[in-house]
Amino acid sequence: MPCYRCGVRQTDPERGKSPWRRGVVHDQLVLICPACQESTDWTAELERCAKCHSAHLIRRLGQVECLDCGLVREPEAVTLVPARTVGGPGAAARPSAAARPSAGDRPPGGADMSLADEVGRALDRLLGRA
Repeated sequence: MPCYRCGVRQTDPERGKSPWRRGVVHDQLVLICPACQESTDWTAELERCAKCHSAHLIRRLGQVECLDCGLVREPEAVTLVPARTVGGPGAAARPSAAARPSAGDRPPGGADMSLADEVGRALDRLLGRA
């Protein structure tokens, strides 16, 4: 899973605690890389617990859980907003630059073919099919 803010991918972790942090944005689990954690107030975009206001939330088994106070809640229903388009009524509609997601607001579970290819190559190497 890439960093929610910059899109860099996590490499194989070393032993011990990972420097990457987890959080929840729009009821989806996201990871934040160590470099992005150095920016000022990197937790501003993360959702907060309704009970203790902590940003130490995770998503597991279809629920959002606060790791500080233990509050568990169901995710909220997501309303999708159609992308804005460029061009007039007769022009071919394509998303405008403002409507395209940047690394910081990319949906956490979006399809990523390069990652799928990378994982496929790694499995081929691991299973001796390379």
